[in-house]
Amino acid sequence: MADELEQSFQTLKQTIPLLLKHQISAIPTNYALWYTYASNQSAPLNAELDKLTLNDQPISTAKLQELYQQHVAGGLEVGAWQLRQSLEAMLTELSQSLLDTRSDTQNFKQSIDNRLSDLDKVEKEGWSVEEVMQLVRSLVKETQHIKRSTLDFAAALATAEKEITELRAQLKDSQQHALYDALTGLHNRRYLDEELKVMKPDMGTCLIMVDIDHFKSINDQFGHQMGDRVLKAVGKKLKDCCRENAMAFRFGGEEFAVLLKASKLNQAIHQADVMRRAIEKVSVIDRRTGKTLDGISASFGVAEFTGTMRNSDLLEQADKQLYQAKTLGRNRVMPLNK
Repeated sequence: MADELEQSFQTLKQTIPLLLKHQISAIPTNYALWYTYASNQSAPLNAELDKLTLNDQPISTAKLQELYQQHVAGGLEVGAWQLRQSLEAMLTELSQSLLDTRSDTQNFKQSIDNRLSDLDKVEKEGWSVEEVMQLVRSLVKETQHIKRSTLDFAAALATAEKEITELRAQLKDSQQHALYDALTGLHNRRYLDEELKVMKPDMGTCLIMVDIDHFKSINDQFGHQMGDRVLKAVGKKLKDCCRENAMAFRFGGEEFAVLLKASKLNQAIHQADVMRRAIEKVSVIDRRTGKTLDGISASFGVAEFTGTMRNSDLLEQADKQLYQAKTLGRNRVMPLNK
């Protein structure tokens, strides 16, 4: 027992200086992370932290939280965290499914209305007036019943959609420390913001902003579920294209971001063009019709963090270049590589 206390004390003496050295706030999760590091309890954690602290590079709050979840958190805590991620993914997909279903229901109602106006065609088949009227009464009664049911179903869907939207908002409020986008599995906007906060001009940082071309048309023509599958496919392609010094993020909507460290502008532009050509090869199958959607493309804007810029300027510059790429016709990278 005395030996264990002595060992804990020695580890404690190493942990606090580490927090101070790397300018890490001494909150419980950070302390637990660096205590695990100092006590050599996890070789993968030590290897990753050694790599991150090379040359005294700063570490973002989001990265520290991710490492804590991966290497330190207990099974119950990790399970609850993963459950929240899964629940949000489920709600996202269900909400979009309701939107598509409600649209189909409204189309069904319209088709019923059209049938009611076409019933007079039956007379052309030579039926007697009494036979026609009897058929009309029967069809009107049945279609009115279906119409009422359809309207009730549409109202129920609208109510369910509202409840899911509210639940998602509550879930979002309770997930202030979430690190991943539930739909694509990429790091989220909050993670990117935390990474940008610790960037320094001498670190050689570049940012690539990505926007899927004509994404609204995909949603309008194929439905939101198909749109979600396109987002997942593009997100996976971006992640697959990332090298060791790059991280992909879901920025929001149909926008993504890729953060590159130890990289020059021309290298980042080349990497963006590799990603652009990879996305051109993406194809997604519409499960409802069996048709394949291809011809997907994206526009890219690239910026380099220089000594004259603030951290927030990097995002603004990349966004300006993205706007330029879309203005010039989409499916291109701006600025052009020199």
